[in-house]
Amino acid sequence: MILFSYNLWGDIVEFEIGDLVTRNSYDNDVIFIITDKVDNVYLLKGANIRLCADALEEDLKKFESDEEDRDETEFIERIKPDVDIKQDEFFYLPGKVLHIDGDTDYLNRCLDYYKEANIMAMGINEIEENIHLHIKDWLAEYNPNIVIITGHDAYYKKKGEINDISAYKNSHNFVKAIKEARKYENSHDRLIIIAGACQSDFEELIRAGANFASSPKRVNIHALDPAIIATKMSLSDVNHDIDLINILEDTKYGKKGIGGIKTKGTMYVGYPR
Repeated sequence: MILFSYNLWGDIVEFEIGDLVTRNSYDNDVIFIITDKVDNVYLLKGANIRLCADALEEDLKKFESDEEDRDETEFIERIKPDVDIKQDEFFYLPGKVLHIDGDTDYLNRCLDYYKEANIMAMGINEIEENIHLHIKDWLAEYNPNIVIITGHDAYYKKKGEINDISAYKNSHNFVKAIKEARKYENSHDRLIIIAGACQSDFEELIRAGANFASSPKRVNIHALDPAIIATKMSLSDVNHDIDLINILEDTKYGKKGIGGIKTKGTMYVGYPR
């Protein structure tokens, strides 16, 4: 599908579904993918950030495919999983991950990340408002050590104060899902819950029972941030507390984007190899 627009100088600009664009009104800070057009409004989804937005035609600027997103390139290089196999007398059993995501594209990207890290992971795509209806069944079926509850979220300042959960797009849905998961398994060590998306109500998600949640400073988070935390937890020794600060700093925006509680890892170490 080809969409036509005009820039400020009256030249025809050709947009297609799937094009990469930025928004002039936000100093072109985030790269988006065009997902649709409704009347004169373009619907956008973050190429790397878990963010949905919209924009008028004149606000869009094409992000040319030959431009290098250096910040993203450096981040992806930094978070590459350590896949070196330990050559010693022990064998290692990483924790199992269940990743529930409201966005198919982000889900698939996270599943590729788990695969690269040699972690057993199951992925489920479900809209945020329905996750709480099925999560106990999924937990019973897959019996994971770690469950991720994510997708899209946003804080709308016009709807309420920062501590008003009704001012968020999906935080209340994440809270309901966390509470259902905790009905299934109350222990924070036996089931690690990672929840939230961009600008989520961090305090309410932690209060509901999450081990890790976004977003302490109500900032956007990277599509891979939940998977980064899950991977670190999967590959951390079950007998030891994690290095909480260092794990959080591995995410895109560190403690501004995701926070959590001290938790033991989920990987068992056996002998002999």
